[in-house]
This record gives sequence, structure tokens and C-alpha cells, in this order.
Amino acid sequence: MRMKNKAGIVTAAASGMGRAGTLLLAREGASVLVVDRDAAGAARVADEITAAGGTAFAVGADLRDPAAACEIVAEATGRFGGIDFLWNHLGHPGPAAVEQLDFADFDLAVDLNIRSQLASTIAALPELRARGGGSILFTASTSGLVASAFSPVYSSVKAGVIGLVRGLAKRYAKEGIRVNAVAPGPVDTPMAREFVDRKDQPATKGLDREELVQKFGAMTAMGRAGRPEEIGYAALFLLSDEASFVTGAVLPVDGGLVA
Repeated sequence: MRMKNKAGIVTAAASGMGRAGTLLLAREGASVLVVDRDAAGAARVADEITAAGGTAFAVGADLRDPAAACEIVAEATGRFGGIDFLWNHLGHPGPAAVEQLDFADFDLAVDLNIRSQLASTIAALPELRARGGGSILFTASTSGLVASAFSPVYSSVKAGVIGLVRGLAKRYAKEGIRVNAVAPGPVDTPMAREFVDRKDQPATKGLDREELVQKFGAMTAMGRAGRPEEIGYAALFLLSDEASFVTGAVLPVDGGLVA
């Protein structure tokens, strides 16, 4: 089992890629604290894991509050005796508008894509250090690698995530703490439907969400949207000891989109 005797935290784990990755981590032996603002959804994922014989606990948390980041790390270390990994999966599509930008929406995009992930990382670092090292994974996006005219704000915050990953990787490498990012392309998830159908995106106004998700998927070299578990497998690799010589990496999982 690839994560045997490992314990850690996955944020935004109640649905989509977070859920798929959390189930894979648990299936490979990890004990997981399932964190989401949707407490009931997080509980359902934890129940799935325990029903299959794994170990998981759920916590509902709004990670815009840095105190909540400290609380989830304390909860995980209390439950598991320490942590070996953190997957900062929390994200938000942000506004599509530029000229008509509501800066409250911009601030929320920064809070959910960068600030909250940094807060969770800061809280987790002492616990990873106490274990002699560990792995931190961020969810970036191909939009942070190749700019998106469809969503410049999202591109900017995800590029910020990538810069943060690379800086942290260099800062903590000698302590045995690896920091990497997975960069999904179009993936068939609930968040994808929010991304393509935002109220301030006139280009898609009135179009069917399901068709839009497939349209974006068709832009990849493979001609389809990804499946949540395909991101989950990439996350599993980067969090596992199989990636012991990998840090500062940003792995596109995008059907060849950025190629």
C-alpha cells in the first residue's frame, strides 16, 4: 500500500477531485482528515472510507479564517499522533469580469486560492518537521501555466499558487519537506460547472452547463474533460514516497492541453 502508516489532511475534500483523491489516499492506507466547508459532504466522504475499512474523520471548516487552519492541524495531529502530508486542494473560480470587476470577488479569489492555503501550510509545517519531513501538495491549474482570456483573475491567483509552491519547495527541501502542485486542465466536476457559468461571464450566458464542460474538455489534445480520479492518481503519486526526489514540481494533468 503506497500510503501505509501515513496520515494527513485534504481540504475541499467533499466532492470532485478532492473527494476522488481522498478516497484513493485512504484506499492506499492513509489515515485522512477530510476537511470541507460542507460539513455534511465531508462526513459522507469519511463514512465511505470507514465503510471500506479505512481510517478517516471529517471536519467542517471555513479556511478563510487562519485560526481554522490551526484547528484542523490540531485535530489531525490529535487523531493520528502527527501528520505526514497536507493537500491544499481548496480553490475558487473567482470573477470572470475585468472592467466590471467587483474587488470583493477578487479578494475572495485570493483568500480561497492563496491565503487560506498558505495559512494551512504554516500551521502544518511544525508537525511535518516533527515527523522528520513530509509532503505538501497544492492544487494549481493549467490556467496558472498558460494564461486564460476567459478568466484572467483565476490565471493570476493560480500563477501565484505556483510561485508559492516553488518558493516553499526551495525553502524547506533540506528539512525533508517536499512541496509540489498538481495542475488540472478541464475536469468534469461540480466546480467546473461554476467556472464555465459565472454570472459575470457574458460569453457563456444562457448556454447549457453540461455542454460547456464538454466544450472546454474538447480543447484538450485528448478531446475530452478529465475525470476526478485522474487528478487523484497524480496527487497520490506526489504525496507518496514514490515522489521522494520530486519537489517544486507543477504537474499538468490536462489531456495535453498545455503541450
